[in-house]
Amino acid sequence: MQVYFIGAGPGDPELITVKGARLVKEADMIIYTGSLVNPAVLNKVKPDAAVYNSASMTLDEVVAMIVSAVEAGKMVVRLHTGDPSIYGAIKEQMDALDAHGIIYEVVPGVSSFLATAAALKCEYTLPEVTQSVIITRLEGRTPVPEQERLAALASHGCTMCIFLSVHMLDGVISELLRGGYSEDTPIAVVEKASWPEEKIVRGTLATIADKLKNSGVDRTAMIVVGRCLGSNYALSRLYHPEFKHMYRR
Repeated sequence: MQVYFIGAGPGDPELITVKGARLVKEADMIIYTGSLVNPAVLNKVKPDAAVYNSASMTLDEVVAMIVSAVEAGKMVVRLHTGDPSIYGAIKEQMDALDAHGIIYEVVPGVSSFLATAAALKCEYTLPEVTQSVIITRLEGRTPVPEQERLAALASHGCTMCIFLSVHMLDGVISELLRGGYSEDTPIAVVEKASWPEEKIVRGTLATIADKLKNSGVDRTAMIVVGRCLGSNYALSRLYHPEFKHMYRR
């Protein structure tokens, strides 16, 4: 295998997978998402490895570099933030490599929505509160299907992890309220989960906008909304003494 799409994790360089870290060390060329990937992930690359920041590159430029490196017999790592399957824009890159007959492998990573749960010390799926998690974003320059508009998804009342939307927070709040969440619904905004400069702002749909005004929180933040952030829930049946299963009679 010569090409690997790798999830670099949410920021903490120790949260890339063991496999991902090994491949980064072995790569002859690395193209990384410079606007989001922590440069510390690249601390142990080979001295002669070529490292490129794709922040200012186009799709065609990225693909051309990969194709050229493969033709030269080099091993290439395309390094994406978090897990590349979530807002990673890898499908178009994989299709382009398919057209060139280039075989590749995808190595999953720890998504920022999971690092956010760790930062908040919360469980997204609390018994008798919610058993579902919706991963989504507010419509911006990239449209979303009509049935996936935030208000429509909010009607389910479950935990929501909202990417790429903190700079449109007023619109997020408006859509969540329109979808059925009440003003006292807990909400948290986590900037750069797992980074040294991680920042957490908690509130409700009624208070979070004011709390964020002077926080300095920018675009690299996750919004979590739902009753999973509260303190009322039922204990898991899995560990109840009367709950029998194949390991406990």
